[in-house]
Amino acid sequence: MGLEVTTSKLEDLVNWGRKFSFFTYPFITACCGMEFMSVAAPKYDIARFGAEFPRFSPRQSDLMMVVGTVTEKQGPALKRVYDQLAEPKWVIAFGVCASTGGFYQNYTAVPGIDQIIPVDVYIPGCPPRPEQVLDGIMLLQKKVAEGRGINQLRARREKLERHRLEQEGA
Repeated sequence: MGLEVTTSKLEDLVNWGRKFSFFTYPFITACCGMEFMSVAAPKYDIARFGAEFPRFSPRQSDLMMVVGTVTEKQGPALKRVYDQLAEPKWVIAFGVCASTGGFYQNYTAVPGIDQIIPVDVYIPGCPPRPEQVLDGIMLLQKKVAEGRGINQLRARREKLERHRLEQEGA
């Protein structure tokens, strides 16, 4: 009966907590919304992954799920909502329309929301099956646990830059 010692970085512990506590903001614009709703149903139970309660205020959310087609007129509103999300924030492009513009190859459809905001996970399909959505959430959980989310990487880069500038100034 020896003493068991576990060492870890505080950042790893915080990322583990973040991984199981996504506060989702659904930005639903089109037909993929029905599949989004089915993911929360008992058969698929998104609650197992800590993302069950949608928040309809961006200030209380850290995961934005963009579901469906985004038009040029909706682009500024999408950016404004994204800017209001709590840090660190993550984005999932749900469906082919959010990922690439889908079959709407015209002047009003945005050819992928990554033209407006950074995206962490793309979920393909028209509409994507609930199993694909769960796979996308698990992939995002893995990225968050490893500290590879887009905003996590940006924050780390800014911290290193501040440290470098301090070293040059000293």
